[in-house]
Amino acid sequence: MNIAVIGCGYVGLVTGACLAEMGNTVTCIDSDGHKIAQLQMGLVPFFEPGLESLVQRNSQQRRLLFSVEPGPAIAGAAAVFIAVGTPPLAHGGADTRQVFDAAATIGRHMVPGCIVINKSTAPVGTAERIRAILDRAANLRGIPGGHEVVANPEFLREGSAVQDFMSPDRVVLGLQGALSERVMRSLYAPFVRNRERLLVMGIRDAELTKYATNAMLATRISFMNEMARLCDAIGVDIENLRRGIGSDARIGYSCLYAGCGYGGSCFPKDVRALIDMARQARSDLDILAAVAHVNDAQKQWASGVIASRFGHRLQGHRFAVWGLSFKPGTDDLREAPSLAIISDLLAAGARVCAHDPVAMPRARREWPRQWFDSGALQLADSPPAAVDGADALVLVTEWKPFRSPDFAEVRRRMRGRLVVDGRNQYDPSQLRALGFEYAGVGRGHAPPAPHPRALADATLAA
Repeated sequence: MNIAVIGCGYVGLVTGACLAEMGNTVTCIDSDGHKIAQLQMGLVPFFEPGLESLVQRNSQQRRLLFSVEPGPAIAGAAAVFIAVGTPPLAHGGADTRQVFDAAATIGRHMVPGCIVINKSTAPVGTAERIRAILDRAANLRGIPGGHEVVANPEFLREGSAVQDFMSPDRVVLGLQGALSERVMRSLYAPFVRNRERLLVMGIRDAELTKYATNAMLATRISFMNEMARLCDAIGVDIENLRRGIGSDARIGYSCLYAGCGYGGSCFPKDVRALIDMARQARSDLDILAAVAHVNDAQKQWASGVIASRFGHRLQGHRFAVWGLSFKPGTDDLREAPSLAIISDLLAAGARVCAHDPVAMPRARREWPRQWFDSGALQLADSPPAAVDGADALVLVTEWKPFRSPDFAEVRRRMRGRLVVDGRNQYDPSQLRALGFEYAGVGRGHAPPAPHPRALADATLAA
């Protein structure tokens, strides 16, 4: 099948490459000429395991093409995917302008019978607006209207997106026409041969399913982080609590880990967008408002622990940070806890040396250049180099190289002894036996920390 994908970002590129791998001819379209040039050379502009080899293989076999010119690809396509960004607006809602711009572009070039599939995360009612744009364009061109639009939300986890697309646990299809159902079943047949994983539902149902899924997962994380605060206050270990409640089959262990907050391109944005969607519908989502509030505060947990140990003014202190990306397996820094933690430490006068296996090039573009020029923020080539002369080590992202380090070497290199375990990866008793002070999230024996925003608030007051 000839397919066009508008948007060569994370979702669009994974979608295009995986569909090409199954024998389709896919043209990925993007207005960014530099990005298209990179992709034509087989270079993926972001880190995602397995994706670059997939892109290179299918490009070499001419099943995967890249273009800045949308017309020919759309005119020859039986299906066109919209996979553009929907960044957050100031009030929390999703900015859907790129989605509707893509729909207008499709309307100028598509042929009758072409199916339009929206994979961009967008509010309920977006597919209906896409259809209206297509029908207006068809009327102006004098061709039949009534185009079928499908809501096909993505459920790709950064770090395992290729595997998630190739072996999905479900494929949600919001549609209303027989033609679109036939086309979508044909497209996804190679990915669901082992068992039926297609969930066909109404278009609005599918659009809300995407938001509700991410909101539920974010809720579990914030719930555990709130329980972690209680655990520290009353001397309970959150890891035992996690095992106790996760063993209940009705609850399970997924997203049931305390930490230093969730980040990334989906959970924070989608929770806020769902709250905004409800507000426009005159319906309050009090639980999700609390989820967002808890997560914002949790990102200051690590700096709160440091403030309790070293005080609010950190001039003369040096801290090591392991992990910058919001999760392992990606170089994505969007709303990563590391941004809040490092910014708080720098604002309080500290020096920070950080290491991440893949995200450091992006990190250099994230913080103001003066932090690097002054030496306040440094990026180390290795985990051991990051801890040289550090008063404390903060684990932010649980990359594999950080999970079982040589703590004897870490102790020799550090000036101080505090390990702030923001992902509860380490055995507290083992670290104490090596002479470290240990602070985990809700481990029941962290240093008495003030409210998580204490360091940031004290810095602002100063």
